Amino acid sequence: MDFDVSVIVPVYNASKYIEETLKSILNQNFTNFEIIIINDGSTDNSLEIIKKTLKDSKVSNKIINQNNQGVSKARNIGIENAQGKYVIFVDDDDIIAENHISCLYENGKNNDGSFTEMLKITEKGSIIDNQELYLAIQEKSSILSIDLIKLELNMEIPFSFCQIMYKNNLIKEKFNENAIYGEDTEFALKNLIHMKYLGICDKPTYFYRQRENSATKKADFKRFEIVNIFENLAIYYQKHNHDDLAEIIKTKRIPKAIFGNLMYFFYNNYDYSQTMDKMDKMNLFEKLKNFKGESKFSFKIKLFLLNPKLYYKTWKKFKDEIS
Repeated sequence: MDFDVSVIVPVYNASKYIEETLKSILNQNFTNFEIIIINDGSTDNSLEIIKKTLKDSKVSNKIINQNNQGVSKARNIGIENAQGKYVIFVDDDDIIAENHISCLYENGKNNDGSFTEMLKITEKGSIIDNQELYLAIQEKSSILSIDLIKLELNMEIPFSFCQIMYKNNLIKEKFNENAIYGEDTEFALKNLIHMKYLGICDKPTYFYRQRENSATKKADFKRFEIVNIFENLAIYYQKHNHDDLAEIIKTKRIPKAIFGNLMYFFYNNYDYSQTMDKMDKMNLFEKLKNFKGESKFSFKIKLFLLNPKLYYKTWKKFKDEIS
């Protein structure tokens, strides 16, 4: 059978959320789609819940079991098994509105794909933010994929890969199974370059669950690995004759990613010396110097590079005073 859309859902130990997630998919006002669930070696009762939830469903579905190999491998297995003309992804703890698939499909069927807004929800499902569609694309019915890429690289619209519906035959790159962090961003930004126009949904249809985990103080700096992702992406864009995008990555996206993650580590009380050591080993101080853009952010970078220790102490004092 030919499907209009394949919905790929990787699952790992999601027993607390997977029933709600699947029910939101099953409750779509769209009919011609399939669900592909990849159980990535769950050790809880996720598989049992999945089977029970899908038992009496009329929606075509497939459950693929594999040993725990990571979410990227699971998503790639889903892509390999997708029979739909278009592909969308839903994570195992998120929720989609009943018109998620129909909105993406109706706006994307005459294009290479489509894009919807995502709202964050609490662990219990309450909406955290409820802003209107991003101003940069508000009231537009479609957008050039190259323009959407630029909006992301300039951090005007930071988006998730799961906000996009991809034309199956235009998925030229799979998820990087060796990436430590940022493989989903890499997937979206690589594949968008092979698409031309994306339709745009007029209302948010994807709801991303923010889990209530306390910030860890363990010195785990994998977030900095996003820099490697963007450096590889710049090379990829150059190979596909988009030197302009590669330049934006080097002069804006990478410095902003470094500084943004640096603030994350400061805010969550990561050890200062270990943070600076990691930055030094990854040559991130030099990469920060490449920033070209708005003067306010440029000034922050210059202050930090002038005296990182003083910047940290001043920032921490200010934080402590307002907290």
